[in-house]
Amino acid sequence: MGARAPASQHCENPARRPGVRPTQARLAAGPLPGDSAQTDDCPAPASVAQSHDGERGAVTVEAALALCTLAVFLAVAVGAIAAAAGSVRCVDAARELARLAARGEPDRGRVVAAQLAPADARLTLRTEGDLVVAEVSAELLRPLPVRIGGRAVAALEPGVGPP
Repeated sequence: MGARAPASQHCENPARRPGVRPTQARLAAGPLPGDSAQTDDCPAPASVAQSHDGERGAVTVEAALALCTLAVFLAVAVGAIAAAAGSVRCVDAARELARLAARGEPDRGRVVAAQLAPADARLTLRTEGDLVVAEVSAELLRPLPVRIGGRAVAALEPGVGPP
């Protein structure tokens, strides 16, 4: 390890006095702005300390943006899960409606389908030849124009007329 160069040779701080150790000078002067950017031999130049002043509050803004992004992502994820669950309920309701209507019990099928389907779901039942087609649809969220639904088809039982 070689000898250190005097502080005046490698530090560009004109306020430094030759022969005073950097730690002593710093203790005498008190903490400097941007003190974390200092080494034992050279305090941070004033330009470094001033450059950090323009970044004040940047971490707060970044944290606020991250929280907003997280909230939007969470809302979309919960909406997707609700849509999937509602779609399964619509398919189940349509299947029961078609099955019971094909057996000749369309009124009972509507009651069961209304219990299985999401609230305020629209039930439709029609025949196409010897098939019964049941469709159940519901609005996912009231203010948004998003509808989910399910469709089921069943063959009419022999001897059963169209519903």
